[in-house]
Amino acid sequence: MRRPSELAEMVEDNPVLPRGDCERVSGYGVMGLTFRSGHVLGLRRWTASSVGERFTSIWHRDPGGRWTFYESVNCDVACSRYFGSEVERGVVVPIELQWQGPARLRVRTADGAVEWTLDMSSSLVTRVMSTVGSAIPLSGWRSRPVLLAMGAMAGRALRVGRVRLTGLTSNDQHFDANPLRIWYVTDSQASVGRDLGPVGPLSEQAHMADFYFPQRGIFAVGRVFVTPKRERPVQVPIR
Repeated sequence: MRRPSELAEMVEDNPVLPRGDCERVSGYGVMGLTFRSGHVLGLRRWTASSVGERFTSIWHRDPGGRWTFYESVNCDVACSRYFGSEVERGVVVPIELQWQGPARLRVRTADGAVEWTLDMSSSLVTRVMSTVGSAIPLSGWRSRPVLLAMGAMAGRALRVGRVRLTGLTSNDQHFDANPLRIWYVTDSQASVGRDLGPVGPLSEQAHMADFYFPQRGIFAVGRVFVTPKRERPVQVPIR
């Protein structure tokens, strides 16, 4: 099985937008990483998007439940397009991703507000799930019963709490998430204005609408399909 850096390089050099008549993105990122201090981080690096240029987004929730999105492009074509109604602050800023090894990634914003490194590794469970995920046809990945079953199975097998691969975003669009290959995040150091401390599960699992952040860090290469439910303006205060 290829290392995370190899697959990330592949989708950077050869971005592929999946077939569909809805909005789509593909690439890689950290589905979620929780810290014992109550902070939550997420990373989305979409190398292909049906609504604009490629972009990077860092999601941060503080212990008080306030979300900030750091995005490399304007929020109307980035992740705020789908989850902005729950975001208290949006910051448009260049974001640097640097692979420091086959399974070690450094993430930082150009203004230094976010400094984050993470190490990844595979296990028997992640290797099996990656093999199965890569073999499922696109029709299966777009099937709500299949995604509901896969989410329930993944939550138990990975021991990460509740997993929802299909549901509604904060802005009331429908999403189908397709993590094709996954790894555990085994170690991480991060600062967002202050050091976030050691990683660890939260007393109550964090979520934004129907998307639940795993209680143990998961790095994934995959894609997401989004279908508008109703028009809703994105209102995120930009610094």
